[in-house]
Amino acid sequence: MGETILTMKDIDKSFVGVHALKKAYLELKKGEVHALMGENGAGKSTLMKVLTGIYSKDSGIIIYKNKEVEFSNPKEAQEAGIVIVHQELNMMNHLTVAQNIFIGREFMKGKFIDDKKMNSEAKKLFEKLNININPNEIMGNLTVGKQQMCEIAKAISQKAEIIVFDEPTAALTDSEIEELFKIINDLKENDIGIIYISHRMDEINLITDRVTVMRDGEYVGTLITADCTKEDIISMMVGRTIYEAPKEKSNVSEDAPTVLKVENLCAGKNVKNVTFELKKGEILGFSGLMGSGRTETARAIFGADKIDSGIIYVNDKKIDIKNPIDAVKAGIGYLSEDRKRYGIVLDKTVTENSTLASLDEFINGIFINKKKEKCVCKEFVEKLRTKTASTETAVITLSGGNQQKVVIAKWLVKNCDILIFDEPTRGIDVGAKSEIYSLMNELVAQGKSIIMISSELPEILRMSDRVIVMSEGRITGEIPIEEATQESIMDKATIRN
Repeated sequence: MGETILTMKDIDKSFVGVHALKKAYLELKKGEVHALMGENGAGKSTLMKVLTGIYSKDSGIIIYKNKEVEFSNPKEAQEAGIVIVHQELNMMNHLTVAQNIFIGREFMKGKFIDDKKMNSEAKKLFEKLNININPNEIMGNLTVGKQQMCEIAKAISQKAEIIVFDEPTAALTDSEIEELFKIINDLKENDIGIIYISHRMDEINLITDRVTVMRDGEYVGTLITADCTKEDIISMMVGRTIYEAPKEKSNVSEDAPTVLKVENLCAGKNVKNVTFELKKGEILGFSGLMGSGRTETARAIFGADKIDSGIIYVNDKKIDIKNPIDAVKAGIGYLSEDRKRYGIVLDKTVTENSTLASLDEFINGIFINKKKEKCVCKEFVEKLRTKTASTETAVITLSGGNQQKVVIAKWLVKNCDILIFDEPTRGIDVGAKSEIYSLMNELVAQGKSIIMISSELPEILRMSDRVIVMSEGRITGEIPIEEATQESIMDKATIRN
């Protein structure tokens, strides 16, 4: 690591009803990968938004390349060499890769945009980063991982000296993560300072040099990654020790009734003759590699995707699910893996989102009973420990983990007996994960039944009573939790049909 390139000291930032940052501190060196960690709502994203001019700080100082700075907007920060690669990618899907990389900075030939020059320059960038992407390809045709590589190339083209990665691996496959880490190591070799925000604890040891931890908007401390353990970081993040051991035996009684039965379900190319049962009070884990058909199966059961053939029974009664309304009437709730696209309405309040699936229960005549609605929402905000200034706060202002809690609240308010949780803790910190695990256990203890789709094997082993494994659209194994291991699951997840 080289000399210090960035110091943020005593940074304060308040919003109405929320003191988001309290004397926050961060130091970054050239050629360093520095993890910024903390629970959802700890202030990580707010601190980065202050750095890049999205928010103005209330007090404190920012020293960049030995000079005190304060950027008025992200463009100023970019021109100075500070760029964020956001978790939610900001791409124009209808434009080419090269057009996206140079948008707003196009090469011109007289009065016309010089696409040939942009393609040539983009190709040089990809060669420099050892990335195989056609600059003339339409951005929307690329995988999320490839789109993220384009964001990195865009940052390099702006002569970035600091790159902030915000949850960069949340939607990537293992091979794409491997590619990303190679690129980060190359950037490091070129003296670029990297701030790496992630909730994936296992990545921190692999990629980072130091870790700064925040809690409740405050600086807790900085550790040298090689000298600390996962438990050290978690303890600093949440202020307590969290230990999530694998489940040793099923909590479901042998005579528990079947609440959901799926027979020979086929839907599109990714769901082929899927048959399984879900018991009352059970957490049924669905595991498999990316593209194995887990989400497609869930969406077909919920009526979000068309079913080609197959039979679905709820409590021994055959039901015809043509759309999500039919599924909800049958008592099935679905928490999508893509919460921003399918789970919440970003510009609506916490209250409005929480009652979205059960609005008819709050209507008197032609009016919504706002008092009842607010009272119910407040109950679930407290139960889920959702960090929000009030129940009338717009969901778009909440952190990712707290947005996820609002989606969960929506189905709890509806009181569905069968809940499908698709990647319920994606992008959520260890503290919030622990709370959601406790909540799931409470729900099944009350007689609810849960299908949990997860790409995290420790989560599957921690929560499931039984594990269904899928590969290439088919179920390739069913494993009692007593017999399940990461190796046995992966063995069935890699079966080729």
